[in-house]
Amino acid sequence: MIKFLFKGLLRDRSRSLFPILTVFLGVLLTVVFYGWMQGALTNMIDASARFGTGHVKIMSHAYAKEVDQIPNDLALIGVEKLTQDLRQQYPELIWVSRIKFGGLLDIPDELGETRDQGPVAGMAVDLFSAETREWEILNLEDALVRGRLPEKRGEILIGEKYASQLNVEPGETATLISSTMYGSMAMANFYVAGTIRFGVTALDRGAMIADISDIRAALNMEDASGEVLGLFNDFVYRDEQAEEIKAGFNANYTKDNDEFLPVMDTLPGQSGMADYLKMVGSMSVTVLAIYIIAMSIVLWNAGLMGSLRRYGEIGVRLAMGETKGHLYRSLISESLIVGFIGSVLGTAVGLAITYFLQEKGINISGMMKNASVLFSDVMRARITPASFFIGFLPGMMATFLGTSISGIGVYKRKTSHLMKELEA
Repeated sequence: MIKFLFKGLLRDRSRSLFPILTVFLGVLLTVVFYGWMQGALTNMIDASARFGTGHVKIMSHAYAKEVDQIPNDLALIGVEKLTQDLRQQYPELIWVSRIKFGGLLDIPDELGETRDQGPVAGMAVDLFSAETREWEILNLEDALVRGRLPEKRGEILIGEKYASQLNVEPGETATLISSTMYGSMAMANFYVAGTIRFGVTALDRGAMIADISDIRAALNMEDASGEVLGLFNDFVYRDEQAEEIKAGFNANYTKDNDEFLPVMDTLPGQSGMADYLKMVGSMSVTVLAIYIIAMSIVLWNAGLMGSLRRYGEIGVRLAMGETKGHLYRSLISESLIVGFIGSVLGTAVGLAITYFLQEKGINISGMMKNASVLFSDVMRARITPASFFIGFLPGMMATFLGTSISGIGVYKRKTSHLMKELEA
């Protein structure tokens, strides 16, 4: 039966060409849109995890309440022991201590007078310990634009765009003017080893990367850290596992009402990430629903037109003794074949376009000039296992619904009129 219907569709292109093209375009758009949204979601999660939130983050209760203000006076104390304990308890995560700080970066001239200065948003990371993986997490080697990477304490990296604004070159000296953990003024000289570009506008505007030992000494934060980040070893976020780790950790620090005790939060719980994740999920479902409804209406109309053109054929088949139920089911079978062919073609082309966007990406830096979220300037799509079959949902469902509705006309044919129609 399927072979018979398939041959009929091949020999009568008017019954298959337009519906297949409709399904093809709908599935192609579905696959590309899904891949694009997955890429945007992965981009956002990866950039946020590496540069800001981690997959889980530990702060003091007081620091967490004012985290947007980077209150280093409320930082965690005894971080070395805490980090060692975390690495023993949760070896599936990479644990790193970081200090975020703000201030002014002063560039002196030959006489030691201020030549230029500007606000800086710095991040202190572990650059030189034996177990550090910050080079890998921050992709510092790929981010380097000019100069070289730090090789010893007292050397820093600054953003390429920021360096251009301050007219500073690798090899020059810069003075950080900030405040200590206890509120007094802090000043420290650093050697600018090189410039970097992360491709994240929110970071590159005033980025400064320094070794955490240097910043601890400068800001009087010995064995202290504003944040301790945890990232899964393969850098893939797993929400259920992260929530379990969070619950287990926080259960050990709820006995005392001490605002300086550590508290853990997951990636979605920070910086409004949960809202972003929900928005992306809602948009994906909405677009799929729109494609299904739109294609169903188009294929319904196509089915109605086809039914009118095949009015005589349907009458002859009924006159030959074919039941209306069998005829109706054969029309639906035809539509499913059309839907399958269109879905296969649409998925294949959609995956090819998605792969191109995944490899090449699209530069959206012009849209990110005033962005405050950690989002890469190059947007890339992403192919996931779901990309291979997500298009079959609208492709098969739309053809089924369209034909199911238009095919109801079969039951309106009256056998008593068939002889008159055949005589005519």
